[in-house]
Amino acid sequence: MPSRLTVSRDLADLLKLLAHPDRLRLIEELRPGEKDVTGLAEALDLPATRVSQHLGQLRAQRLVEERRDGRSHFYRLKHPHLAAWILDALQFVDIRNRLQEAEAIDNARALWSDAAPNTSH
Repeated sequence: MPSRLTVSRDLADLLKLLAHPDRLRLIEELRPGEKDVTGLAEALDLPATRVSQHLGQLRAQRLVEERRDGRSHFYRLKHPHLAAWILDALQFVDIRNRLQEAEAIDNARALWSDAAPNTSH
């Protein structure tokens, strides 16, 4: 059975791979099913070469699978629940944003309280 350290390192490597906005968008674009490189490039408004590079990295980690049909390369998620996992992570982004907004409101409130004019003349 792998040690917790080994598993933690493997998970950290996965998170590093996913820590690129283009790769996250690729995973989400592949959520409904298989797509070719050209379709992915158009959907994401990225050069096909960049899409291919990212797909190569995802394929090397066995997160996507490739199917060739003539000159076309089609990709699909090997584990479709990965896209759902990423969607689940959005709640943490939302929480972080709310916390940042709350802090900004508290800061503004403190600044406004300190800047209140002295009413006793």
